[in-house]
Amino acid sequence: MSHKSDLIADDILGYLKAQEEKSLLRFITCGSVDDGKSTLIGRLLWDSKLIFEDQLAALESDSRKVGTQGGEIDFALLLDGLQAEREQGITIDVAYRFFSTDKRKFIVADTPGHEQYTRNMATGASTADVAVILIDARKGILTQTRRHSFITSLLGIKHVVLAVNKMDLIDYDQAKFDQIVAEYLKFAEQLNYSSITAIPLSALRGDNMIEPSANTPWYSGPTLLAHLEDVQVEQDAIEKPFRLPVQWVNRPNLDFRGFSGTISSGRVKPGDEVVVTASGHTSKVKDIVTFDGNLDVAIAGQAITLTLEDEIDISRGDILAHADAKPDFADQFEARIIWMHEDHLLPGRPYLIKMGAQVANAQISDLKYKVNVNTLEHVAGKTLELNEVGIANISADKALAFDPYDQNRHSGRFIIIDRFTNATVGAGMVNHSLRRATNIKWQEMDINKGARAYQKGQKSVILWFTGLSGAGKSTVANLVEKKLHALGKHTYTLDGDNVRHGLNKDLGFTDADRVENIRRVGETAKLFVDAGVITLVSFISPFKSERQLARSLVEDGEFIEVFIDTPLEVCEQRDVKGLYKKARAGEIANFTGIDSPYERPENAEIVVSTADQSAEEAAEIIVSKLEEFGVLGAWFPEI
Repeated sequence: MSHKSDLIADDILGYLKAQEEKSLLRFITCGSVDDGKSTLIGRLLWDSKLIFEDQLAALESDSRKVGTQGGEIDFALLLDGLQAEREQGITIDVAYRFFSTDKRKFIVADTPGHEQYTRNMATGASTADVAVILIDARKGILTQTRRHSFITSLLGIKHVVLAVNKMDLIDYDQAKFDQIVAEYLKFAEQLNYSSITAIPLSALRGDNMIEPSANTPWYSGPTLLAHLEDVQVEQDAIEKPFRLPVQWVNRPNLDFRGFSGTISSGRVKPGDEVVVTASGHTSKVKDIVTFDGNLDVAIAGQAITLTLEDEIDISRGDILAHADAKPDFADQFEARIIWMHEDHLLPGRPYLIKMGAQVANAQISDLKYKVNVNTLEHVAGKTLELNEVGIANISADKALAFDPYDQNRHSGRFIIIDRFTNATVGAGMVNHSLRRATNIKWQEMDINKGARAYQKGQKSVILWFTGLSGAGKSTVANLVEKKLHALGKHTYTLDGDNVRHGLNKDLGFTDADRVENIRRVGETAKLFVDAGVITLVSFISPFKSERQLARSLVEDGEFIEVFIDTPLEVCEQRDVKGLYKKARAGEIANFTGIDSPYERPENAEIVVSTADQSAEEAAEIIVSKLEEFGVLGAWFPEI
């Protein structure tokens, strides 16, 4: 290795201590396809003599078999380990490598350039201090260059190396280099970078990688490695307010109760007053416990267990902070979102968000705008597609503790998870909490839902009728309400067509509008349930996510899904409104069952079919089920 020390042989403990005390720099390489990101890192490792003999032998063999340099050493193969990467000559997944020099230790993330894998690039950038943005000198600044630059800025990276690569292919033309640098600096004026250092390179030939190149006498700046060794990044996590996300309540015996986690920022010592952000309860730190013994002080990055002087309620997901420097605590906030899934983000659709150890159900309540990655202009939009970036308001079902991302990268970031597939579909950075999250409080009323339902001699529920257009939802719901009315029950029906004449008259039939349609109806139905009314809702409601959202708005037992399971061919034969005929002719877009999907209920409480039953028979079955469920009989709630 280039920095091999005599201490390795003479004083191994001294060598290890010296390594431990070196600063660590995390950086990424990013940019467009074939800009030379993997080659650059491979060359850096090669020139630094950080490749072992067996790696070298394997590299030479692989270069002959699948290399792209005509049998010569293909440095990219040091990073591109997946079979698909070698076959296509591209980077797909993030590859991490560790190396060190006399001055510093490094962890580098080689990220993919293809637009399809932008999500992987964002993952690699989330922990980096410096971004090395490569540009092919022949091609100049491309869309992916702009996209990656914008994302690195969003993720809080302040220092950029503009690596203009493949200078050997343009005969080391200074004018071309200066043109690229000027164009990039103009674009980057709108980004929040602290420094941009431009370096002309040839990663393949080694120009300006380790040593200054004789091919660029007009360049007097640092080499790439020299700059990475010297760049000063803000190692300020320790200086930020104390934050300890509780990952585990440590209770090995009756005499010990501690709260374990990794300090994300700040420092703490015995005697410090800390607060539980969720409850507001305070106590003082008694001990800082680790496997190797108690500490006098703990700082960001250390895994510890805190014991407190008082017995207060703390559970996994809670955040401990200094009492005089508390984080925000709110259930609504504005955030920057990077969407990472083929299925579009739909405002109003329920998702899970995970912020540290905190998990909550949440919705994108309002997509304020999208950002054009080429011009950085704000663009109106109702949804986010794969790799798009937007600013949105998020509403969670419970308050979360966080800091604005620009103030604290650790406590201000989160991921968005699909509730049904558990796939990570997006990443977010908190801008700030919304004022309405803190200045609007829930007003308790003396007359509650139970009292209103008891007065009516019934249990208030939602009967949610779902099925294809023409299945008979409205017909059956109408008959059910007539029968309930005859029994003296208090009811109201929210019908899909009727609601679109008023409450939802501004909505169309796109996926985003369908989600918002059901969200509004679900919230309205919840109010009727709170009023003690049996509420019948007749909507196609094609997406199970939105039906689940409506169910989650009320308590267990207050949502009864009624699936009118009538086959598509029967519904199409009826075609009372002539809609199927128009949809087949292409006159109606986004029609459920034709060119828009219908997701069948999997566990509906009641299933009937008007294909082999009359509407009257279906209504009788539903009413009898309601009697079984205890909706219609005498009911005595706790009031």
